[in-house]
Formats: sequence, structure tokens, C-alpha cells
Amino acid sequence: MRVISGSRKGIPLKSLAGNLTRPTSDKVKESIFNMIGPYFDGGIVVELFGGSGSLSIESLSRGADEAYIFEKNPKACSIIRENVAKCRFTDEVHIIRNDARNAVKSLQSSPTINIDLLFIDPPYAEEKYYDLTLEIVKAGLLSNHAIIVCEHEKHLTLPESYGEYIKTKNPIYGNSAISIYMK
Repeated sequence: MRVISGSRKGIPLKSLAGNLTRPTSDKVKESIFNMIGPYFDGGIVVELFGGSGSLSIESLSRGADEAYIFEKNPKACSIIRENVAKCRFTDEVHIIRNDARNAVKSLQSSPTINIDLLFIDPPYAEEKYYDLTLEIVKAGLLSNHAIIVCEHEKHLTLPESYGEYIKTKNPIYGNSAISIYMK
């Protein structure tokens, strides 16, 4: 696993050993960014279920300003910290060691957060976590041009919309599917 493109292109990233996390493969990550726009002109990224933090790091490498990564596993948080330090993004990344179900409450406590890119990639067996997408939409935490990216098991069908955010793409890669939502 590595940073695919941008200012930190080629830097290898670590992931937690074992099957506690399921890092997004480089192929899938590259496809995601090809679909949502390869580079950014600033913006705030929120990654629920951070794992290795690779999606946020990739976003920062491609021009995002700031990232908030939620991860409850302390070992995974250590890996994220290592990856962030290795990529020299310590000032841009906020690692929140907390369950993703508390993300709305946590993000609402900071009045300046207006999410431009939201990644939701929970453990595949935990379908209920995709409901967090609607919670974030209803809380008004997304910018008008926000993009929501959900990675999920290919047999799971996510809703066609979350509020005003409509599913625009739904490609399948092996056992994984990506659902992308935009206004």
C-alpha cells in the first residue's frame, strides 16, 4: 500500500496486521480518485473507520487542506500516526480515537467544519454503519459540493440517495463496491 499520486506520491504506508482492518487496495483507491476528481483545490476530508488513514493521506497528497480521521482501535491509531508522520501531514491531520458512531457529535463541536469529502468504509459485516451517512447529511456537516464515498461488500445495495446526495456511481472491484454520492 502506498500514496498513489500528488505531493507524497510513492510513499509506502503501513496497515494493521491481521484482519481487524481491511485497507483499501491501491487499485481501488486509484479508481476512487479517478472518479471523484484526481486533485483537489483545498477542502476538508473526514474518514470514518480510518484503519491506516490511507484515504485521507491520499486526499491530502492530492491537495485537500485538512483531514479528520475517526478510528477506535488504539493500534490502528498508532499506525495512522506513523503514516501521517512519514508523509509529513501531522499539522493537517486530526486523529480522533473514538467510535465512528460519535462522529456527528464530535464534528458538531467544531463550528468550522464543512466536509468536502466523506469516506465511509466500515467493516463489511457491519451494514448498520452506513446509516451514519444520513446522520452526517441531516446534521448539515457537508458542503454544497461535498462528495460521499462508501466502500462496501459488492452484494450490499446502499440507498439511491442520502438526503439531497444522489448515488452517481457504483462500480465493483472484486468483492468490493464503491458507491459515490453527490448533490
